[in-house]
Amino acid sequence: MKKHIFFLLVFLIFGHHEYLNSQSIEEQSISDWKEIDARPVPQWWQDAKFGIFIHWGIYSVPAFSRVGEYSEWYWQDLSNKNRKGHALTTAFHQKNYGLGFTYPDFATEFTCELFKPDQWAKLFEESGAKYIVLTSKHHDGYCLWNSQEANQSWGRPWNSLETGPQRDLLGELTNAVRKTEVKMGIYYSLYEWFNPLYKANPELFVEKHLMPQFKDVVMKYQPSVIFSDGEWDHPYTTWRSTELLNWLYEKSPNKETVVVNDRWGAKTRHHHGGYYTTEYGSGLSSNHPWEECRGMAHSFGYNRAENIHDYNTSQELIYMLIDIVSRGGNFLLDIGPTGDGRIPVIMQQRLIDIGKWLKVNGEAIYGTKSWEKSCQWSAGKIRDAERGAYMTEYDIMKLTLNPDEGMATKEIFFTQKEDVLFCITSRFPDENLIVKDLQLSTNTTVNMLGFAENLKWKQKGKDVWIMVPNLNPSDLPSQYAHVFRIKGVD
Repeated sequence: MKKHIFFLLVFLIFGHHEYLNSQSIEEQSISDWKEIDARPVPQWWQDAKFGIFIHWGIYSVPAFSRVGEYSEWYWQDLSNKNRKGHALTTAFHQKNYGLGFTYPDFATEFTCELFKPDQWAKLFEESGAKYIVLTSKHHDGYCLWNSQEANQSWGRPWNSLETGPQRDLLGELTNAVRKTEVKMGIYYSLYEWFNPLYKANPELFVEKHLMPQFKDVVMKYQPSVIFSDGEWDHPYTTWRSTELLNWLYEKSPNKETVVVNDRWGAKTRHHHGGYYTTEYGSGLSSNHPWEECRGMAHSFGYNRAENIHDYNTSQELIYMLIDIVSRGGNFLLDIGPTGDGRIPVIMQQRLIDIGKWLKVNGEAIYGTKSWEKSCQWSAGKIRDAERGAYMTEYDIMKLTLNPDEGMATKEIFFTQKEDVLFCITSRFPDENLIVKDLQLSTNTTVNMLGFAENLKWKQKGKDVWIMVPNLNPSDLPSQYAHVFRIKGVD
């Protein structure tokens, strides 16, 4: 009996200590993040809605992974026997490069001889994107600018100016993009898989490598966006993330306009930082600024194993953009250039198609916010896409044109700007567009973007009936989706 009482007392004492300790850590977390989280996400980013992600590095040379996974994780696939793609990637590597060829050997083959930054910038502008996010450094630690910290901790030249293309790739693209109205940003990985210093001592890695390197890239290029990543192995205190962000917001030259995400330590996603992120999903249901990012196919980096049917069509990508924006989010769509510096033609074509649609209908996207409801459902059973941070099911065609039997579709997406309501349809209406539960005044005007004349409309009970113009398919102002603009909505 005495033993039971003794152990109970020990449990209560140490259990209480652990509780108080966890409570103090939580209180410190709230204190550390309080001012950072209070900083509003700059309005330019919230108005931008559409950006382009670029995964480009020495992994673009082998450009290979198991279909459905990330080619930029090539080195990890080679090294980690527990990864699903290990056997396939190892077989591919041995067949094409031989047993003695290591991943760092790809650096000299990352030549980028066809990289034309002004050509890239022109394409980005034509796509309708408002900001760019380039992988300045991915998890392999290789830098696309002249980082001396990379050389010191790796014990070899490990940046694009001293090995491979011998060019400041980040600097060249930054200069080219800034000739346009598109804003330039960077992706930056906190951790580096096989960095000797990181493997030996993460805290020393942060002190001697990460802190000065992060400040170096910010001071040199003053990015408009910083997409942090690779945060999950350690808490934000190990990464000293609040210290970095306080420096960024107080002392950096871009402190007023820079935008950051939420990937700054284990458990910070959707809690701390700037905008919230999701990846290969449908985004969030949140009033906090958020962004969905994904590749055009299954991989962020270019993957030679992917074929045409692995890619989302232009129609699917445009519908994703509309759906995400209607729910208050931004869409960061990724491209993966090749090791010689080309943007694959299929990716260029997708971007051009999105740009053509936005040229006509961008008013319903840029600078808008979500309405009281994001969409109008057709008859049938309603089941929206899953929400989640990573790899959740998102079949946009089932939600629009190709539903399963008995399921409803989103027949109208809504966005708003001041007293204007935009009704975006994935199908061109037959005769009338019926907007349910909407009351309009007699001085309201309705038109279709890309069509010059105002449209007739009627209030029928609780609904508004818009008379749609009788257009030949070849005369439609844009493909895939159509925008009806209602001005004068209370």
